[in-house]
Amino acid sequence: MGRGPLKATFSIVAADHGTGEVGCAVQSRYFAVGTVVPWVKAGVGAVATQAAGVAAFGPVILGLLERDRLTPNAAIAAALADDDGRETRQLGVVRADGVAAAHTGTACNAWAGHRTGAGYAIQGNILAGEDVVLEMEGVYLSAAGTLAERLVAALEAGQAAGGDSRGQQSAAVMVERPGAAAETREGIDRVCDLRVDDHAEPITELRRLLGIHLRWDALRRAHAHYAPQRYGYGIAILRTASERFPGDAAILYELACFECLEGHTEDALDHVRAALEIDPSLRAAVTADSDFDALAGDPAFAALVG
Repeated sequence: MGRGPLKATFSIVAADHGTGEVGCAVQSRYFAVGTVVPWVKAGVGAVATQAAGVAAFGPVILGLLERDRLTPNAAIAAALADDDGRETRQLGVVRADGVAAAHTGTACNAWAGHRTGAGYAIQGNILAGEDVVLEMEGVYLSAAGTLAERLVAALEAGQAAGGDSRGQQSAAVMVERPGAAAETREGIDRVCDLRVDDHAEPITELRRLLGIHLRWDALRRAHAHYAPQRYGYGIAILRTASERFPGDAAILYELACFECLEGHTEDALDHVRAALEIDPSLRAAVTADSDFDALAGDPAFAALVG
């Protein structure tokens, strides 16, 4: 028998020193690649396991990084020590402090190789050529935005350079950050986990989902300040989100709620008006929402909800 379906893949694992985030993004001509290649743990690191990959190497290497305090190079060596198929494997590993390493076995199908640097490892096999990983590296190092955005930008660059020589099928991005569990009611450190399991243009679809995620994440992070009545913090998050995503009715609505509760009634009225212009179906919610009690006697507000 052969080695089974190969994870002909290009991926990047990275650690952001500024935010403490660690993450992985991957694309492959392989069904549901996000279920087997990326492994991430806040405060520990990220692993990509591919080619004739063994998914179990992901948690094994994370354990070696965390429990045994191994370097990424040493963790890779330990994981592959008793593996007769080590030369068919490809691994990328980054520790939360930015130390990175990669392994491309000599029996991985061409083109196969990797690039590593401070805070990242980029690897691929059965690629159109070396330009795939070179372009990913250049774009990742120059891109702006959150770690998830920079990881997806790297995937886009790899695809533009030819990507997986067999084509496209699935893509994923996963990011964790220490302390994120305390920021929302979800209670976990995972801040982004998006997967496209089967699609003609999975990276394009992943980018679309990431845009939705960024909006939703702003709403979640702001909501964490609602019950403790830290309305100013919620306002800051939602104003930033509104500037980045103008015309999002849900963000404008929530911003108006926080502003009204904080006593910024004029700003709240402006943002209620803007939200209703975009999505008139919100009128019933505005009318019933006690967050707007401070506007109850305002003729302009009555005209909006009337």
